[in-house]
Amino acid sequence: MGQEAKRIIFAGMAAIAALGLSDHARAANGAYAVDAADVGEAGSCKIDGWLSTATNTDFSAVANPSCVVDVFRPVEVSLQTVRSRSEGEWSTTLAPKAKTNIVPTGIGRAGFSFYSGGAFDAKTGESLTAFAVVPATYRLSETMRINLNAGWLWDRSIDQHYLTYGLGFDWKLTKTLQWTIEAFGQAGQSDTPSAVRPRLQTGMRYRPNEIFSVDVIYGHNISGENANWITIGTTIRFPVPGGKPDHHRTGHL
Repeated sequence: MGQEAKRIIFAGMAAIAALGLSDHARAANGAYAVDAADVGEAGSCKIDGWLSTATNTDFSAVANPSCVVDVFRPVEVSLQTVRSRSEGEWSTTLAPKAKTNIVPTGIGRAGFSFYSGGAFDAKTGESLTAFAVVPATYRLSETMRINLNAGWLWDRSIDQHYLTYGLGFDWKLTKTLQWTIEAFGQAGQSDTPSAVRPRLQTGMRYRPNEIFSVDVIYGHNISGENANWITIGTTIRFPVPGGKPDHHRTGHL
């Protein structure tokens, strides 16, 4: 069995193992909500995980294994699982996603990618949402970049369509520390005013080596509930043997 096949099987097993953990699916850079346009090297894998708790007692535990496979071009495939409590009710959600880069990023120029996917209730199999997003990244330098996201979300539970948006800024402060601030949300009609208000997050990432990083993030209204959140996230990476680490290719952690 080839190395790439082993990595894909490993990521799939991790996703299955995480089903006991998974409502609010994010499709981005770990626990952050605004995605960058970059896609990893074909054959690489990683597992993102985070715990989030809110001042209104809402809670979520997330596992998001992903691998980059070569399907005529590199495509990142992932299966996010979320075990969450909202207004006292628990749910488990699965959110598969596929992402590919269209225009590579570079200093002084914009790069673009595209991803799409959906979310399902793990208990009933009901389709909850479908989404498609175009992330764009403009690299100001080797240490600063701006990320813009624009997309569409279909909330099938209420048959409502939304425009989604995101704006983020990453600043690599040192070789091991990166600061991120972002605003994101969805625009459309809603009976819950906070659901269509902007959502904010800011946090620090510490990456001491090529494999592991940890995030500490403060957010407000991140799932449209008008509460404050604290998130602790980790990422474990499985790079291609002999390949160039992603943060060496993109300049960011």
